[in-house]
Amino acid sequence: MIRSMGIAALLTLLWVSAPPVAHAQAGSVKVEALLPNTAVLTINGQRKTLKAGDSFQGVKLLGADASAAVLEINGERQRLGLNRNITTNYVAPERRQLDIPRNDRMQYITSALINGRSIEVIVDTGANVVAMNARQATALGIDYKAGMRSKLETASSVIDAWMVSLSSVEVGGIRVDNVRATVAEGNYPSTILLGMTYLQHVELRERDGVLSLSRAW
Repeated sequence: MIRSMGIAALLTLLWVSAPPVAHAQAGSVKVEALLPNTAVLTINGQRKTLKAGDSFQGVKLLGADASAAVLEINGERQRLGLNRNITTNYVAPERRQLDIPRNDRMQYITSALINGRSIEVIVDTGANVVAMNARQATALGIDYKAGMRSKLETASSVIDAWMVSLSSVEVGGIRVDNVRATVAEGNYPSTILLGMTYLQHVELRERDGVLSLSRAW
């Protein structure tokens, strides 16, 4: 588990609400079992249970019922019945990855595009949401006072905060839209915390002082 940064310990939320690579390959998809909005598929020899919206190796389950699974393969919709098999050539999803070295303060700091504007962030799995202060929000053009008012508890006091929805957060080319965030009055956090409302959409791996963020799609 990635160690939470020190600044995250000050904030307790009281309101909870390398370049892309693509490989062309032969694909085989077979429907093994069907349930409402769930299908058991064998994809390139690997048996996977997917729920509607899930993807694996470029195959996305759009829906399923007792008669068939509706799949999206390489952008094309396919309806596939039980024990039916598709053999097709498709491009496996590209994977984007960003490697962030740990600094001497044991922090993983990088730049992000928030609502299209560049700003420094700390990757922090201890933060439930992306968190920033009011000055940072203003610099990013966020009308945070139009959000839902809340409170944040720091080590010394309880301060005003607002819950907002960011149009997009992008780190290393990995973009997530409609990301929940909290904006706090005052100077904390001094650096924006890239919390779990963004990080839950990426794969995290830490090795030898380097944190890798990646996603395939």
